[in-house]
Amino acid sequence: MKVAKFGGSSVADSSMLGQVASIIEADQDRKFIVVSAPGKRYDDDVKVTDLFIQLGEQYDSGQNYEETLFKISQRFMSITEELELSKDIVARIENESRRLLRETTNTTHLMDALKAMGEDSLARILSAYLNKRGTKATYVNPKDAGVIVSSDPNGAQILEKSYEQIYRLREREGVVVIPGFFGYTETGILTAFPRGGSDISGSIIAAGVQAELYENFTDVSSVYCVNPKIVDQPKEIHTLTYKEMRELSYAGFSVFHDEALIPAFKKNIPVCIKNTNDPDCRGTMIVASKKDNGQPVVGIASDTGFSTIYVRKYLMNREIGFGQKLLSILAEENISFEHAPSGIDDMSVIIRTEDLKGDKEETLMNRIKNELQVDTVDVTHGLAMIMLVGEGMSNRLNVASKATKAFAEADVNIDMINQGSSEVSMMFGIYEENLNEAIKSLYQEFFLTN
Repeated sequence: MKVAKFGGSSVADSSMLGQVASIIEADQDRKFIVVSAPGKRYDDDVKVTDLFIQLGEQYDSGQNYEETLFKISQRFMSITEELELSKDIVARIENESRRLLRETTNTTHLMDALKAMGEDSLARILSAYLNKRGTKATYVNPKDAGVIVSSDPNGAQILEKSYEQIYRLREREGVVVIPGFFGYTETGILTAFPRGGSDISGSIIAAGVQAELYENFTDVSSVYCVNPKIVDQPKEIHTLTYKEMRELSYAGFSVFHDEALIPAFKKNIPVCIKNTNDPDCRGTMIVASKKDNGQPVVGIASDTGFSTIYVRKYLMNREIGFGQKLLSILAEENISFEHAPSGIDDMSVIIRTEDLKGDKEETLMNRIKNELQVDTVDVTHGLAMIMLVGEGMSNRLNVASKATKAFAEADVNIDMINQGSSEVSMMFGIYEENLNEAIKSLYQEFFLTN
């Protein structure tokens, strides 16, 4: 028994839905289907979810939203007409959107409900289309599926009690089609997962029904060992462990949000990333453990948009609780930190630059200087983080030396190195303008050099 999740690019238009239906019908074990809202059909297109967000923002600010609602309706109308389905589904989208705008007084709940409309409507369309093709299928709302979540708008977490109810879906006949991205609180309020939440939904359903495999269909045939926008035709990764995938996702791999697969991981369910346009390709398997093939690094991830707060205070190491006080100031300013390497008299805290918008940076600097009585506090912007990822890396010889050799050959200075207690990754901080050259050199060292 399998759970198959289809992302936005896989359900962007009627032709893609025809491909999705063929994939479902090709394997009778694909019983549970989770779908995203329609994504982009071409580069300059707009995702349906973004249109719903725009609709909500226009309504909230008192702007005219009729054109946006028309665009949404037309997007779904083109799909239903080409699939020769009833127009009732499109009429429902418009009527339900207007009802939500009219009756939902809480702005946050309104935005969650509007964003969920894309997934919900697409699930209804796919279910109807499968039945039209002769495949018995049923649309099941997440509430009826038993997806019970915490009351954290746009950041919902699945509640453990959900899994017992989700397991009962196994009793249903035919294909079960469930919209991703949202669930319901115990009081019945629709609440969305973080962006990318349809992957979370698929993982939750896979864990709940205790699937043999969770297939995540997207627009790539596998995970690459490095960003293909930086390195031309990089090598594919055919097998990853859960830990490796989570590290890669966190550090910039765009295949998954770093929290998306946790429900499946906890239930030890293997995950396979597959291409909707090439479903017979082997894809990338993500598993609990794998055989050691002697390769120290399985992937190189990178991301930009970081800043470092450098703090120096003489005899810092003797001041009990200094690090805790520094991080508490960040927490009070609603800033999360990514890494915090330290020395005897100094400490650096890596944060996302976007967290220092407005006067936040000045406020933070003043608080650190005045409350901690430090000798120096500086902020450096324009940093990029590079993560080398590989299971058991801490037990490998020469990983750090090979990495520093690659940086040197690319004439790139390393501003920070952090491995700490991680057995899976090693992180380097450099300036953003040097990122591409550093990545290319690291790829050459770890994947092309014998």
